Amino acid sequence: MTGIGVEAGAQAARHRALAVLRIRSRALAVALLPAAVAVVLLAGGSTGHLVGPGWDASRWTMSALAVLVLLAAGGIALVVSRARPAVSPTVAIAEESAPDLYRMVRDLADRLDVPAPSAIALTPDCDSWLEDRTHPSHGPPRGEERDEIAGARAPRRRASRTDTAPVLVIGSPFLWWMRVGELRAVLAPVVAGTGPSAQPDIAAARRFVRGLDAAVAVASAPGRNPVFRTVLAGVGWVARLLLRSCRGHASEMERAVAAAAAERAQAVDYGLRIVAQEQVGLAYAGWDRLLTKVALPAWRMGRWPSRLDAGVVAALTELSRRDRLAEGFASRLGERPACDLLEEPGAVDEAASLLAARLFHGGPAETGPDWSPVAWQEYPDEVVDRKWRTDAARLHRVLDTLGVRRSPDPASPDPDGPTLSRVIDHLTDPAPRPRRTEVRPYAPEEDRSYDGEQAPTGTTDSAGTTGTTDSAGDSRTPEGGIRTPEGEAHPGEDHPEDPGTERSTALAARLTAEIAREEAAAPQGTTPASTPPAPGQGSPDIALWDDGMLPLFPLQPPRTGRELLTDHVTAMVCCAAIDTAGATPGLDWLDGPSLLVNGERAADLTPRVLSLVEEGDPAPLRAWLIESGIRPEKPVRLV
Repeated sequence: MTGIGVEAGAQAARHRALAVLRIRSRALAVALLPAAVAVVLLAGGSTGHLVGPGWDASRWTMSALAVLVLLAAGGIALVVSRARPAVSPTVAIAEESAPDLYRMVRDLADRLDVPAPSAIALTPDCDSWLEDRTHPSHGPPRGEERDEIAGARAPRRRASRTDTAPVLVIGSPFLWWMRVGELRAVLAPVVAGTGPSAQPDIAAARRFVRGLDAAVAVASAPGRNPVFRTVLAGVGWVARLLLRSCRGHASEMERAVAAAAAERAQAVDYGLRIVAQEQVGLAYAGWDRLLTKVALPAWRMGRWPSRLDAGVVAALTELSRRDRLAEGFASRLGERPACDLLEEPGAVDEAASLLAARLFHGGPAETGPDWSPVAWQEYPDEVVDRKWRTDAARLHRVLDTLGVRRSPDPASPDPDGPTLSRVIDHLTDPAPRPRRTEVRPYAPEEDRSYDGEQAPTGTTDSAGTTGTTDSAGDSRTPEGGIRTPEGEAHPGEDHPEDPGTERSTALAARLTAEIAREEAAAPQGTTPASTPPAPGQGSPDIALWDDGMLPLFPLQPPRTGRELLTDHVTAMVCCAAIDTAGATPGLDWLDGPSLLVNGERAADLTPRVLSLVEEGDPAPLRAWLIESGIRPEKPVRLV
């Protein structure tokens, strides 16, 4: 460890913290200035020095102004101090449910010579940080205060905020993918951040900034009467002004804290930490892929995979088989995984999976008939097959509204049943346009966000309690998950340049309208559970965050009408393959639902469906159907 570097970083952080506190002091001085002037005028009048009608009017004016300013300042100070700062949704981990994990963190803190975190929590994200939960609204019920790391009951007296260490938040995918040594190396710079957090000036500056941020949120909350809205508008204006004044100092303070923590952590598993950072990027890529391609279709069907973290291991193992960037990573699986540090990893994985469904999709907090868990072995039948048949049924309902005639098979017991031929005949362009000279074959490996590029990597040298430095880059905004890039299409919105025939465009528009009606009629399902599990036993900290704005990080990818139509036609083809050719639904860990024909994945189906949708040419799809033994004229079973 370079003591000079650590000391320099700590001094720089304290210097910036003092700058933030000076801004607070100046704001207080401005609030007290009218009162000070009023006191001087009153004292001058009582001593006979400042007499006369003009001085009397000044005394009354300044006294009234001082009272108003003091009342306003008191109200603003009350809102800033009482407003509940934002807290990340997490799954609490009690020490009795993970004694080995707490012991590892405690030993790591001892090696770094810093205070141990007060508790440990998991988040369904590829990131790790320290979070300050010393605000009274974040504390445990009175009489139940307990230091999870030390395992000792807190004294009856109310402890100072600076005496309580922040909570260590760990990304749940790290526990399942990383080995014990890798997790310790990755957490070293994060745990080292508890040292600066105990410095009084830095802790006070952070509380001031978090209080201002919470006050802005309170002032922006809707649903208040006009009087309160007017008063809070002034509070919000002052809080924003103070935030703008101290923003630069606060950012530089967090950077200095992170730099000091990283410097301190270099003495702990530094070589292993360099290798572990590769696993951080790999875990991020696998987690993002699993959520968008595998979990999202299940959430839309009202089912939530109960073992998402275990699915990350399967997805990354599959990635190591396909991608040359991941060669050699599967050999690590023989070492002890970090999830062995938990007493009941299955229960923790289930709680984290439910929390992920709530954050990224907005599902309910409790299991019900329309929201139930699904195991990975049940995923093909319970999710994939149901999804395909639901899409196929929607497609035929839209065709019925368009007045498209059926394609009956006289030999079929149900001549008016839904058939694939009906879809193909309708989308076939009577006057097909010239076909493209080259059709690029579909390759699942080429559709991944990490194709040809290094997987997203980052650093866990985050020591601040505000989480300003992430362990995997900006993991708060997974690709395609949180914000839509400017100019990108919205769901169901076609670009004028989108290819497609007149029939496919009309059908896509009707499908978009039908899906919009179904989504509008569907219940939101964000009611919190009536009997939530006990906190600290692998349950989400639902009391610490407001779930009224779920999903916080929606993963709904923007889909154009053409893409929706392609998905529905593909679903109809898959239903026909299952019912007439003995194909089976399957799960691809990197690409989601897949069709297995003769035990092999049908990876060449998508370009043939696109040829029908975009060009009105059914020849490639019909050739594939004949080759696979699929009979499009036979009715299929729908939901």
